[in-house]
Amino acid sequence: MASNRGGVDGPGGHRDHRLVDRYPSVDEVVAGAVDLTERHPLGVRLRRVGTARSGEPLWLLSVGRGSRNVLIVAGPHSNEPVGGGTVLSLARRAATDPRLCEGADTTWNFLLCLDPDGARLNKGWQSGPYRLTRYHRQFYRPGFAAQPEWLPEESGTGRLPETRALLAVQDQLRPYLQCSLHGVDVGGGFVEVTRALDGLPEQVARAARELRVPLEVGPYDALYWPTLGPGVFEIPPPKQGDQFAAITEAAVQSTWFHPQPYGTVTAVVEAPMWGVDGVADGTPHPDPRPELLSISDGLRAEAQRIEALLDRVRPELVARAGQFLAPVEEYLAVSPALADAWHPDAALSEPSRLPPLTRAHVMALRISARRLMVRSSGLLHRALTEGAAGRHLDVLADLDASITRVCAVYEEEYGAHWIPVGDQVEFQSRVVLAAFSALAPLRPFAAGAAPGPQG
Repeated sequence: MASNRGGVDGPGGHRDHRLVDRYPSVDEVVAGAVDLTERHPLGVRLRRVGTARSGEPLWLLSVGRGSRNVLIVAGPHSNEPVGGGTVLSLARRAATDPRLCEGADTTWNFLLCLDPDGARLNKGWQSGPYRLTRYHRQFYRPGFAAQPEWLPEESGTGRLPETRALLAVQDQLRPYLQCSLHGVDVGGGFVEVTRALDGLPEQVARAARELRVPLEVGPYDALYWPTLGPGVFEIPPPKQGDQFAAITEAAVQSTWFHPQPYGTVTAVVEAPMWGVDGVADGTPHPDPRPELLSISDGLRAEAQRIEALLDRVRPELVARAGQFLAPVEEYLAVSPALADAWHPDAALSEPSRLPPLTRAHVMALRISARRLMVRSSGLLHRALTEGAAGRHLDVLADLDASITRVCAVYEEEYGAHWIPVGDQVEFQSRVVLAAFSALAPLRPFAAGAAPGPQG
């Protein structure tokens, strides 16, 4: 970016998404929000709605004064920074296009970053240059229990302060639309919704086509979920004890469903960082058995190798770099069950386990298996770099080589290519506007056709 406000102004005050060349930091997103309140003091407000675990404020930016609310949540996962740029883009549009607020009797509310603590732990790669190896060596994402969108505690005890803040905002606003802004490190764009929205699949496909974003038609996240259209999936209500047992994030209550009693529709919008065209190939796979065998055996072997490395260094790192070890141990714990589920003897003989596999499904599974292990390698590499003060150089070299090897496979075998930040932001923005257009009472415009000036 050419400014610390999250974008670049073009002629006539319009903002060209193609000129946004890096992710804004947490501080830059807040600065952009403050700047917007100063430019539009009557229609834009910024208020603190909670406190992160570190004591950092959680900020809600509100645009418009309609009686109905839209809620946009950025930064739910700390390694997915695209939402910061998206909330600034959408907030500027809402502040300057009356069709989005007055025309739809709507107030737009933007939670600027749900996990600022985790986001700051990704600052080593977030500003670029964007290379897969650099991303994974500086990667951070907390374990499942430390991710604020999830509600693993039925009683509510032990919920994170960020989670409590989001729930309070949902209960106060009772939004008719909630959008959670996520990113895919390697793969394609897709959308998950709690119920079907008219015209959304067509608008998602159009945005992907025009921005040259691969549309992921068989993502691992939605492997068992109903398909509403290419790249659009319906999130089923949380349910324990079924095929989701190996997919932790789908097996618990979440903030996606918490506001559903208010009539809220939630859309989870995934934008890719490095695109892989193969995830868009929905043709049937001619022979998935050898692919599944390779995926299953490879995941099991790599998990065992990393587990052995972890055993060598764990005692020393627990006290010094525990925040990096927790997610590694979680990835290693779920890997055997996933390897079992993806083994062809189980996956192909039990129809309830996997759907009929397309080439896109197989590519998604290949990426997912490698993702678990390269993240484990990256987190352990970082734990050693930051917590072991030059010790265990042989383990560090082994992990470094593993990261390099997986990233080479991503690029050379899977064809992973960088999607410009501006295109990631624009893809998310168009999907959010499409969901809004499907639900807004006046349906003020065809989403993606006339997004309005960005101020």
